[in-house]
Amino acid sequence: MIKAFIIAAQSLDGFIGPLEHVNSMSWTSGADKAFFKKRTKEAGVIVIGRTTFETIGIALPGRRTIVYSSRPLNIEGVETTDLLPSDLLQKLESEGCKEVAVCGGSSIYSLFLRSNCISKLYITIEPILFGNGIKLFNDIPQKNISLISSKALGSNALLLEYNIAN
Repeated sequence: MIKAFIIAAQSLDGFIGPLEHVNSMSWTSGADKAFFKKRTKEAGVIVIGRTTFETIGIALPGRRTIVYSSRPLNIEGVETTDLLPSDLLQKLESEGCKEVAVCGGSSIYSLFLRSNCISKLYITIEPILFGNGIKLFNDIPQKNISLISSKALGSNALLLEYNIAN
């Protein structure tokens, strides 16, 4: 069965960015970037929202890039979808995919979590305070999660790994 996980970095005060259209690569640590690259390449498939994709602007090398959008993007190596998360995962599984990394933003994280399609969370806590900004999740039901591991990521960040009970 295909597994989907959320991978995100957030500020110490709980935001995934100070504003929309701010690329997290501008404020996350090198250790987080390395973990993101390694873990998403292991999955082989990433799913992101259009706003998040627009902050990146290209397909990420070594990963199948799927963007949630009602309009096609004419960018090499990028697929678009507007399928429900469960339908998208079923389609990907039928194509032989084993794992999918859900890489943001907040709307996509929330959509997949509400759809009970996520089995794991990887959250990097970065040593920065935004004061306000974009929350990781919006309008989600209560979920029971279990901490699997916590470890220093580089010299200043903390990587938390959780399982989600669906």
